[in-house]
Amino acid sequence: MTDCTASRPGFSLVLATVGRTDELANFLLRLDDQYHRSFELIIVDQNDDNRIDPVIAPYRDRFPIMHLKSSRGLSLARNAGLSHASGDIVAFPDDDCWYDPDTLHRVEALLREHSDWDGVTGGCTTPTGKLRFLDDKDGFLNKINVWRRAVSVSIFLRRSVVASVGEFDENLGAGATAGFCSAEETDYLLRALERGFRIYYNSRLAVNHPDTDTSQDKTSTTKSYSYARGLGFVLKRHKYPVWYVSTVLCRSFAGIVLSLAMLDLTKARYYYFILKGRLSGWYEGS
Repeated sequence: MTDCTASRPGFSLVLATVGRTDELANFLLRLDDQYHRSFELIIVDQNDDNRIDPVIAPYRDRFPIMHLKSSRGLSLARNAGLSHASGDIVAFPDDDCWYDPDTLHRVEALLREHSDWDGVTGGCTTPTGKLRFLDDKDGFLNKINVWRRAVSVSIFLRRSVVASVGEFDENLGAGATAGFCSAEETDYLLRALERGFRIYYNSRLAVNHPDTDTSQDKTSTTKSYSYARGLGFVLKRHKYPVWYVSTVLCRSFAGIVLSLAMLDLTKARYYYFILKGRLSGWYEGS
């Protein structure tokens, strides 16, 4: 991370983008509505063309924007952005999420009030108001509850955490050539927890994100397999106990059985690939 001592922004928002323009335009529009104005946006552009240039242009005189280019891979892009981040708090919005006007204000207030917190996480809200990735109990993250208390778009970490943990593992995350296409943010948080950092989950803090159903077609089912491999890999890397790994695998197996009982072969196939992916990732974990 850049060591910037003068006029450091309150937030560095590291956003990787590829293939999306309308969604990015929506993020920028909502970002410009923030009550808290001390932030910099670092856009890491993985497109092969200049499609987002006209999307960014109207906001260049509204708030600080750094536009970088990188090769494909979510973790690779985030690492490219982190090397330029100078804010006191670092966040990782998706290019299809969006903040409420008070999101950054609320995060800043929470971390100002609780100086002993090294970061704060929340959940996601869909356009219909459905809550995703949300535990209904507040509290500090630990090795077990981190899976229910953190998703990348609503992770906000103090600069000291990012300086200590360093880069994301580029073998993990969407677009990773190793085929472990998820859990990069959970791996990052687990590394932070292992270093003794205290990160608090606030159930009322949520970032907006479209809802997705990954079980309905062959393409998305195949994608779910590679995402499941990431989860299995991280379970093995961080030496999760056998009882916890067994619980995770049994959930997938139960999904297969229940789907077959309901004669839903598409969803049964989905859960089969989830189970297969988690086992594959766990066996290959280090």
